[in-house]
Amino acid sequence: MGRREPGWGVLAAFVIAVAATGCGRVAAAEDTVVRDESFFVEQVYPMLHTVQCERCHTDNGVASDTLLEFPGEDPNELQIVAFGLSMIDLVDRGDPRQSLLLTKPTRRTEHTGGRRIRPDSEDEQLLLSWVNYLAGLSDDQVRKARETIARAEVRELETLTVRRLTHSQYNHTVRDLLGDQSQPANRFPKEDFINGFKNQLEAQGISPLQAEAYGKAAERLAQAAFRGGDHQGLIPRNPESPTDAEAAGEFVRQFGLKAFRRPLTADEVARYCDLFLEEAGRVQEFERGASMVIEIMLQSPYFLFRVERGADGPDADYEMASRLSYLLWDTMPSDELFRAAAAGELSTPGQVEAAARRMLDDPRARSALDEFLAQWLRFDRVLDATKDRRRFRQYNAEVAAAMVEETRRLFNDLVWNDRDFRAIFTADYTFINADLAQLYELPMPEEEFGKVAYPAESGRSGVLGHGSFLVATSNPAETSPTARGLFVRNHFLGQEVPPPPAGVSTDLPVVTEAAPMTNRERLAIHLNSESCASCHRLIDPIGLGFENYDAIGAYEETMRLQFGRGRGNASREGGPTSIELEIDPSGYIQGIENSEFSTPKELGRLLAESETSQRAIVKQFFRYAFGRQETVNDEPVLDGLYEAFRDSGFRFRELIVALITSELFLQKGTE
Repeated sequence: MGRREPGWGVLAAFVIAVAATGCGRVAAAEDTVVRDESFFVEQVYPMLHTVQCERCHTDNGVASDTLLEFPGEDPNELQIVAFGLSMIDLVDRGDPRQSLLLTKPTRRTEHTGGRRIRPDSEDEQLLLSWVNYLAGLSDDQVRKARETIARAEVRELETLTVRRLTHSQYNHTVRDLLGDQSQPANRFPKEDFINGFKNQLEAQGISPLQAEAYGKAAERLAQAAFRGGDHQGLIPRNPESPTDAEAAGEFVRQFGLKAFRRPLTADEVARYCDLFLEEAGRVQEFERGASMVIEIMLQSPYFLFRVERGADGPDADYEMASRLSYLLWDTMPSDELFRAAAAGELSTPGQVEAAARRMLDDPRARSALDEFLAQWLRFDRVLDATKDRRRFRQYNAEVAAAMVEETRRLFNDLVWNDRDFRAIFTADYTFINADLAQLYELPMPEEEFGKVAYPAESGRSGVLGHGSFLVATSNPAETSPTARGLFVRNHFLGQEVPPPPAGVSTDLPVVTEAAPMTNRERLAIHLNSESCASCHRLIDPIGLGFENYDAIGAYEETMRLQFGRGRGNASREGGPTSIELEIDPSGYIQGIENSEFSTPKELGRLLAESETSQRAIVKQFFRYAFGRQETVNDEPVLDGLYEAFRDSGFRFRELIVALITSELFLQKGTE
């Protein structure tokens, strides 16, 4: 699996030709002279990195909707040149000093990212030199520059050849392959969240600890496969002897087909048969030979990885069967899918769509999408959350599990009843048990996790009012407006806010009895430091709109602060001191006009109506389905998926089908 560098020979020739024919004319600002595009590569581009403009101006950054987008990781020189030339769209050729490229980073014009370049500094002079250079290009030179930009955007797709089974897929696969319900992958080293999910290619290497875990699991699974007999029918027929070569070959071919998700080659059959018969003959037990083959196959890359040879490969239909089953069922193909692959019935888009729609009607699809939901909304943070027991006596593991179930029920209601999925933000109802009814102060449901409508005056709606969201984005003893705002940006708007720069203190002022403060007052410290303000303006105002909901999701009219050491440690007045502060729940989304809100319900409406948020849902499912972050080459695919999603009335099942029938899902070597 490797990235092939695109061919830049044409672009190189173009840049050299431009320099030779005068595009590299002299343009000056103060004492700086720009002779050609190398000035941008060697001086301007490094300066822009130093002031951290790329922290927002990337394809998934908060400023991704603007005209300025930095190239991806490790760009080559010609990509950087094309990026520099693309800045011409932000240059006022009649009055260069009024160019947005200059006035925004210096914050002479309102800039979401704050002041990145100090006015009248050397950095500004560098940028002004480049602005003047771009402003001085002739119309013909501008046309050629745009040709360079267009060519630079055409990059070869990274061919995806293998994907490792996730822990969830491993558990489900051994369940369906061997009938084993022990979930061995739960004991494997934990998977990392990358791009919001645990199935991303960047994190799918195998460490020594992981390899050791695979070996131990394979040994245990093989030993258990025939414990008490062949209860799963793994051996096709009764052997005539412990070393029945025909029966061994039949087992190897049948089990190997399912374990490797493709027919074995003749060499593979012969090799595994030799191992089978050697072990069976050694102990004179046919099942021991089968157990040996199982143990070895479960450690093979062909079991642990899904190998993609592409549409021209000999096993293309089998690859498609696996691609469908692991996305839609989170497990290996069924016997029906294997039969369809063997018959060549997964070769056309129509055949693949028909199979996908049948699979979506199967109960296994629900559990598979539950896995997507759990990762997207980070249920792990809810289930693993610890809360201050003195403050939140209602909260325990059962309540956390109920919060997750509440969100799962809403998701399933929207997806499987083909409702408008935007109601994930706006639903005026929820599914709760008695514990959550008490916590939310709602009527008791008629049954466990029954459907309950929110009162008209309630500020809750959709997932934004669920404990799962509010708990996952809080600290043990208090809310975290920063975490809540960051979650909305990352998960619901599809925008990445970079982490704080190294060495920047993230500590907030300590609240004392003498100086009680609300979170809004404490967070104001972020806005007093330019290094903090540029990012915190993007997230804190969103999170502050949830301040009426405490760290376990209960509604609070005021913020209650308690001072004193509690039981047995009374303050001088004879007991703990309690102070109540007014809560200002007003919030807004920086970068979106008319986005003021003061309740989760109002924010839910904003997100549901926002095309950015609608597209973010598409983007999140794309990442989960393909195991990677999207690139500029994926934009036509993402546009097509969004249009299909929108035109269907935002039905999530139609988004799934659109993705499965996209050229990217169907084409050679991709998933």
